[in-house]
Amino acid sequence: MSVEVMDEEWLLSEEQVRALLGWVREQVGVHRSVYPFMRMVAEHALRPSEARALRVSDVMFMERDLGRLAARHNGKGREIPLPSQVSVFLLEWISESGLRDADLLFPGTRGGPLSTSVCQRLWQQAQEAVLPRDELYSWRLGEPISILRDSCMVKWLRMGISAVTVAEWVGVTPSWLALRYPHCFRTEKVEFAWDHLAEVMALPDSLKP
Repeated sequence: MSVEVMDEEWLLSEEQVRALLGWVREQVGVHRSVYPFMRMVAEHALRPSEARALRVSDVMFMERDLGRLAARHNGKGREIPLPSQVSVFLLEWISESGLRDADLLFPGTRGGPLSTSVCQRLWQQAQEAVLPRDELYSWRLGEPISILRDSCMVKWLRMGISAVTVAEWVGVTPSWLALRYPHCFRTEKVEFAWDHLAEVMALPDSLKP
């Protein structure tokens, strides 16, 4: 299985993600779906194509303001748990936008799919406005929106959420995560009792040649 490695320095910090989303949120106008769309990619590691295809009916609101989101990729569906603050945000977004069950959750200006070029243009502008422009970071300008998904997955892994759970939420395998983000699976060098291991694994005398 060939997987492109995502080095740690390519990822966005939580502070940078908040600043980028904050800049996008302040851009009022006809493209009001862009902020909630990017927020869902950033907070729930959705593929941008998945988030663009979501319908209102894919959001299930439950008791205590919790919720679940039904996402699909390549014909395979999965459910993603939504914390209360996200459920409340989506409920308010749906209500304020006058969306119905069959409508796209993040519609474009005429109700159709959200424009990829519009999203990428605003995202590019956000990077130029927010990210540092020194030699260390200037080369990162132009990263696609999917870097938000990568940064979210790594954040979850660093929080101690198991690779199996993260893989279920994002629609990949645990081995894919290990290949994509090897730095999240490195362990510190520890002293190992090799003599004890040899003793435990030694064959009984009756089986020795």
